[in-house]
Amino acid sequence: MTMLNTPRNTGVGVLSSRRQFTGADGEPIELPPSSPLLFVLSGPAGVGKDTIFNKLRERDNSRHYAITVTTRLPRSNETNGVHYHFRSQEQLMQMHAAGEFLEWAEVYGNYFGTPVGEIRGAYAAKTDTMMKVDVQGAAMIKRAIPEAVLIFIGPSSYAELVPRLTGRKPETMQQRETRLEAARRALEARHQFDYMLVNRDGGLIRTVDDVENIIRTEKLRTQPPVYHIPSHLT
Repeated sequence: MTMLNTPRNTGVGVLSSRRQFTGADGEPIELPPSSPLLFVLSGPAGVGKDTIFNKLRERDNSRHYAITVTTRLPRSNETNGVHYHFRSQEQLMQMHAAGEFLEWAEVYGNYFGTPVGEIRGAYAAKTDTMMKVDVQGAAMIKRAIPEAVLIFIGPSSYAELVPRLTGRKPETMQQRETRLEAARRALEARHQFDYMLVNRDGGLIRTVDDVENIIRTEKLRTQPPVYHIPSHLT
């Protein structure tokens, strides 16, 4: 279920994927397209952000799905330029030095960053953008673009998350504790988000449906959160 951290007035009682209303004569009135919105998915590792992000992209490719740059090695099911832009640490640091990132962070010894170019083109084309970042990155985006809509994806409990994190690959006890502590900190940050969803085991489709409902709600607000890219990033 969705839980709203900050009250948002949708201005309508029924969700719809189209901005269409009925006039006094009973004829439909099509409103002008709303301004592009920036949606940010975040949450602890192991909660299913990648899977949710990919399912959203399969359902609706009319949005722009920002691709993150990372120094970690690709997994067997990942394609460079589709799931991530895989780069060396030297390449990523050069991009950072050139001011190319909207946000960036180190996560478990690997670096991740979202190029501002990923949203610049979509903004100019008046296309909504969906991003997927860790909680550090989400906080950086909110500082840079306060109008961004932040969606936290969490587990039903911390205990449910533990086997997802520790069963991924062999690791030392120190690495395991680092991963679990990072998850605890991420869960503590959930109240800083606009929406909070629980992605339960076996509940993927429902979670994706909930994200879609959040998107529709934000698009139908009487005063949508129009965002602007800071001048130092353009």
